[in-house]
Amino acid sequence: MKPAPFEYYAPRTLEEALDLLAAREDAKPLAGGQSLIPALNFRLARPAALVDLGNIAELRYVRRDNGTLLLGAMTRHVTLEHDESVAAAAPLVREAMPHVAHPQIRNRGTLGGSLAHADPAAELPAVMVTLGAAFVVRSRSGERTVQAAEFFTGLFATALAPGELLVEVRVPVLSPRTGWAFDEVARRHGDFALAGVAAAVTSSEGGVCTSARITLLSVGDGPMRASGAEQALIGRAADAKAIADAAEEAIRELEPPSDIHASGGYRKSLVRVLVKRVVERAVKRAAGGGRSG
Repeated sequence: MKPAPFEYYAPRTLEEALDLLAAREDAKPLAGGQSLIPALNFRLARPAALVDLGNIAELRYVRRDNGTLLLGAMTRHVTLEHDESVAAAAPLVREAMPHVAHPQIRNRGTLGGSLAHADPAAELPAVMVTLGAAFVVRSRSGERTVQAAEFFTGLFATALAPGELLVEVRVPVLSPRTGWAFDEVARRHGDFALAGVAAAVTSSEGGVCTSARITLLSVGDGPMRASGAEQALIGRAADAKAIADAAEEAIRELEPPSDIHASGGYRKSLVRVLVKRVVERAVKRAAGGGRSG
């Protein structure tokens, strides 16, 4: 199939794009297009107008501001994968990127597009929740900041209001003695994950876990913090028993969906295995000093 007819706009500045979105309530922003274009072709999406953000150079950047990594919303996946500033300040992002689809997709896909699409099986939403990132959104009426944990509100749903654009992601640089890890299981490399886990664990010099953030993907309507697993680690020596307890807590009340790719029960089993694997790797990195960027 081909898309339904639509008007096309290609602004060159953020202000111009915001003007267009404010004037056209029936318009939809186009970032990398790796999710939207297939939806248009199948007529699952039928916007009356598209506002292409691809020419807005001011939204493509990677910067450091003291203890924060600043990422423009139109920064492409391939940049996140290979940029040394990202690797130093937010190595969890670097580790997750090879799991995002295929190189051809990462060459075109964008950070903001992925986050605003809010696919529950996407890697970047879970990573940003784990890192405690903040999202800057803009409209003609002003600017506001939304914490990553509050940005994802449901299945393919976000806190973005009509006329708003996600323009920047602010990622706190990992503190010393913080380890990180990401892993997922898919039927084939590049497919959407059946389940995935992102983690950041901070430990004391004595090996006691002082902070843990563990986020699950592809087991609910969006990224899900595994709070029970986190509490099973905090205040304890991060040994094999504590990690095994965390893995069990992660699935205690988890009810993943079933579909043609995997049953809910199988996804639940994957989460137990992945939490153990990911936390072990994060704890090992924390013991080695982690990265302070």
